[in-house]
Amino acid sequence: MVPEAPKKSLAAWSLDLLLWGGFAIILIAAFNTVDLPNIGNLFSSPEKMRSYGKDFLNPDFSQWRLLVAQMWLTVQIALWGTFLAVFLAVPLSLMASRNLSPAWLVWPIRRVMDLLRSVPDLVVATLFIVAVGLGPLAGVLAIALNTAGVLAKLFSEAVESIDKGPIEGVKATGAGRLHEITWGVLPQVAPLWTSFALYRFESNSRAATVLGLIGAGGIGQTLFENLQAFEYRTVSTIAIVIVVAVTLIDMLSQAMRKRLL
Repeated sequence: MVPEAPKKSLAAWSLDLLLWGGFAIILIAAFNTVDLPNIGNLFSSPEKMRSYGKDFLNPDFSQWRLLVAQMWLTVQIALWGTFLAVFLAVPLSLMASRNLSPAWLVWPIRRVMDLLRSVPDLVVATLFIVAVGLGPLAGVLAIALNTAGVLAKLFSEAVESIDKGPIEGVKATGAGRLHEITWGVLPQVAPLWTSFALYRFESNSRAATVLGLIGAGGIGQTLFENLQAFEYRTVSTIAIVIVVAVTLIDMLSQAMRKRLL
């Protein structure tokens, strides 16, 4: 006997219709709000685009040493921001894991994590610029706080999906709570945690570039200055330097993940 094909219930069909229909309605309603009817303006001034494209396709490499040095500063900002974020995220993730911590602790810690990752980097960097002044330190601290919220959530989800067997085995020896985490939890989640941290380092390398626009140091500040001066040839060079740097970081992180996973 050939079994009948599975059928969705009326309630399941109604829920699908509600979800996808609501999504379609929101999309249509936002058509005018996001100014899509004026997309034709993209081609209304071809001479301006042609002039910009001519300079952009003719990069000026006369200051490449300075630009590479600024990009290296940006990478260092991202590296230190990610490094500090990991140290913040590890205890937060353990306290926010439902299979390790009591409910009265999980809820407030998760709200702290929501706060850390919901405030934009630029806002946090502005606050730190007021506190510590212009420079890369403000960028490092802003990236550290925002990334800590993101990594803590990812780390806690990894902890909640682990096998309970190793923890119970360590517990059976009479070990304390710290030993359970050290020998039962960390060996299972360490590869995933490392992978998550490397991914965030890649994205932070780009985020650090944006933070430079408000004076947090790095190549972003140089990019903003050249945009204001209409030095599009230098802007093109900066874009090339950023692309090369991000590509190298991506290749390095892939090689590290292959060795760890």
